[in-house]
Order: sequence, then structure tokens, then C-alpha cells
Amino acid sequence: MWGLLVLIGAASVSAHLQDRAFDGQKVFRVIPQNDEQVELIKFLASNMQVDFWQPDSATLTRPKMEVDFRVEAGKSSEVEDLLKESGVEYRVLIDNLQAALDAQFDSKTRTTKHSYDKYNNWETIAAWTADIAAQNPDLVSRSVIGKTYEGRSIYLLKLGKSGPNKKAIFLDCGFHAREWISPAFCQWFVKEAVESYGKDTATTKLLNRLDFYVLPVVNIDGYVYTWTNDRMWRKTRSKNAESRCIGTDPNRNLNAGWCSTGASKNPCDPTYCGPAPESEKEIKALTDFIRKNLSTIKAYLTIHSYSQLLLFPYSYTYKLPADYDELNAIAGAASKEVASLYKTKYKYGPGAETIYPAAGGSDDWAYDQGIKYSFTFELRDTGRYGFLLPESQIKPTCEETLLAVKYIANYVLEHLY
Repeated sequence: MWGLLVLIGAASVSAHLQDRAFDGQKVFRVIPQNDEQVELIKFLASNMQVDFWQPDSATLTRPKMEVDFRVEAGKSSEVEDLLKESGVEYRVLIDNLQAALDAQFDSKTRTTKHSYDKYNNWETIAAWTADIAAQNPDLVSRSVIGKTYEGRSIYLLKLGKSGPNKKAIFLDCGFHAREWISPAFCQWFVKEAVESYGKDTATTKLLNRLDFYVLPVVNIDGYVYTWTNDRMWRKTRSKNAESRCIGTDPNRNLNAGWCSTGASKNPCDPTYCGPAPESEKEIKALTDFIRKNLSTIKAYLTIHSYSQLLLFPYSYTYKLPADYDELNAIAGAASKEVASLYKTKYKYGPGAETIYPAAGGSDDWAYDQGIKYSFTFELRDTGRYGFLLPESQIKPTCEETLLAVKYIANYVLEHLY
């Protein structure tokens, strides 16, 4: 394994990979059939250290739902016995998390430099944002929209040919630290834009007539932490008053039904909503920028993983948005675009009823600000690798997602409001 790490120049992935911290940890998929089995899962969650992958917390579990969770090495046989005894339907998705973690780095690219088909650490991404802007001054500019809790610059790229009265689409990646395929897509999107401009008529038209704001990583501190300390970290890295637990779930921290449903008031929970809406510096930077540019931003796209979904508002309520019919039609057509390349199937619909209710999310917030075309992508896969999608899947994942994003962008361009 050491040879592999040296080869891919991923010395910085080191700390938690080298100490084999995830050896023997398992990821289970359970499908509770009734309320009693749902209660058993909640019991597991409160009595053992169980990390919920899907849904985000035990409280969101309901009958017939696929529930994926990670279990510490020493507890997995205990969990398995309990599931068997209770007659709960389950299977082991990942038998040894450390092996899956090592296997992520299966890319043929062997370089310490930035690469679009491998996972890049934050330092590499930050340097890339400067390079891509310097190399394409007529198409890309870089600005700093704020600082993270730990003092890192939050870089935003603006793509597009300069022109008067241009409308814009805002695209962000990396809300949740462990969802590495997400920042990989934002980088891919920028690459495709600069490489296709002037060659591909559709891309050229989009960049001539629209601007794209691309925020490559929202939760930078958390992302750094997944490379240095804990690959499975999800939240920000801010300190919480009167709690030893660190971080807030950035996608529960926006003022959209804040902390009302599917979010936790406990700082130790992965879905902690924070002490107040926009308490996180990263979220404040994002919302301030969008508010300042509300007159021009006509679409908001946020990229997450995993589960192959295309969601739109609302998640904080079961109430359907005023634009339901139009958003549902767009999501359906965009999902067909995704499937057209590698037959990857996406489910689509409003967040609350398609997966589960969750308050404080960025797509709901953007929609409530008046940004009609507001969508959340949950990229590959459906659980075989979960958050540990191998690098060999970056290219196909990004290619298929790009088709959907371009479809939405074209739609927005033809339906400016």
C-alpha cells in the first residue's frame, strides 16, 4: 500500500490511512419493514457509535427505507447478531472500510500535480483555481468571498465571456466534507468550459450568454480534515460553545425552516443545525454573495453524494413549491440526460418526499430567495462504495452529470425571468 500512496503522490492523505483507522469497520444496509424495526435502528444509534450514511441520521429512518450505516470494528459482530435475532433484513455493503478507502485511489494517473480524474487535496485545488484563471483570463476570474472558520480563503470562480446585463447560474460543491466526488465535479465543470469554449457550439453559446459562478469547495476546513485526520468527517470544523463536539452541518445551517425537521439541536450530531442560521462563516460567505447578486442569479445547483438523485424544493416541508410542475419536468429531462451516457439511473422529485425531510438546506434557501431553478444533485453511487467512490469513476460520473447541468443551463437560458 505504501508504494501506491507514494506513486499517487498522496502523502497528504496520510494520517488516517497510515494508522489503518478504518480496518475492520463495516458498512451495513438495513431495510426495516415496520415501526418496531425502525425503533431497533434508533436503539442501535443511541447505544453504539453508528455513523449514518443514508439517511443522515437515525431519526429520519422509516419503514421500507434503505438505511446505510458504518459500525466500529469491535461492534460489527454485535450489530450483526442483533439484526439477525430481530429478523431485520440486512446486508454488508462494505466488509472492510479501510480496504475500500485504499481502493479509492485506483486512478491510472500517477502525479502529485492537479488532475481531473483523481481526488485533489485542498492545497492542490486552491493552486488550481489560481492557475485556471491565469491561463484563461478572457473566460475565468477568481475572487475571495470570505474566510473559513480556520482562516482559509474561500475561492469563487466566475466563468463566462464579459458582456452587458448577463444572467448567472451559481454552482457549488463540497458542502459535506467526505463527499469527495462533489468537488471533483466542480473542477471537471470548469475544465470542460474552458476546453470546449470556441469548439463546442452549445458550450460557447452558454458562456457567451450566461455567467457561471463556481464555488469548488464550500466546506474547506472539513475537506482538509478528511485528508489529514478522518476521511469520514462531514461537518464544518467550528468550535461549539459548551460542547466538546466540533462542527455544524453546513447544509442544515441556512435560514430555510431552520432546525425544524431532519436537523438536530445537539452539537454532537452529524446533522447539527448550528447555534443560529448562517452561524458558519462558510455559509455566511455563500449567502452574502448570493444575496448581493440576486438580481442576476437565475439558477442554483448544489452537488452532493451519494444516491443518484436530482432533488428540488422543498426539503423542509412536504408542501410543493409554486413551480412544482416546471421543476419536476426539468428534473425528469435532466435525469434522462444523465442516463443517456452510461445508463446511470437517477430518481428525482421534491426533497422531502423523494428522500426525507431536512430543514436548513441550501436549495430550499435559494428557492425562497426567488431563485426559481434550484436543484440538488446526489451523484454516484447507490451504496456499493458510498462516499468512497473510486477515482476510476470520476470521469464517467462527471461526464454524465455535465450533460444534466448543461441541459438545465440551456433551459434557464431559454426561460430567463
